[in-house]
Amino acid sequence: MHRHEPPGYRCPFCALIGGGETERNRPSDVVFQDSRTTAFVSPKWWERNPGHVLVVPNEHHENLYSIPPDALSLVFETARRIAVAIRSVYGCGGISLRQHNEPGGNQDVWHFHVHVFPRHEGDGLYDGAPSRWVPVAERELYAEKLRTFLADRVWSATAGGVEAPVAATVADTVAESVG
Repeated sequence: MHRHEPPGYRCPFCALIGGGETERNRPSDVVFQDSRTTAFVSPKWWERNPGHVLVVPNEHHENLYSIPPDALSLVFETARRIAVAIRSVYGCGGISLRQHNEPGGNQDVWHFHVHVFPRHEGDGLYDGAPSRWVPVAERELYAEKLRTFLADRVWSATAGGVEAPVAATVADTVAESVG
């Protein structure tokens, strides 16, 4: 159903999930990975939205039409976690999620993925702002900050089954009790 992946397609996201490098992605881009999802800093940035993150299922699904509901739910749970991290680390004014399907929907990698964008008022993200391919060293600065934030948080399930940060860090908890 609605397949555009060419025969013999070598998925760059599957390679990254497996720990490999591709023309555009490096393992150092990964900010979060569990048994079902992976999140990594995108190698393509829009001018006023640096450091956006892609969230993918670890299992290969071409698009929204083919991904099972449980895998879709897990991708969005991870996207929420990444949104909390981006909002906290980057100091942006908000977050946007974006997801593309098929060539007519601007999909250009045949593995389901969700973009998590830091947003700033008047940033022009949806107004044709220019984009560029970003060097690994520049991405690593953002990836390291996100990895640190995510690693320093204790996450627990809420009543709805979605994980949420409990305490910022041990240092923050100590500072609050002293202060």
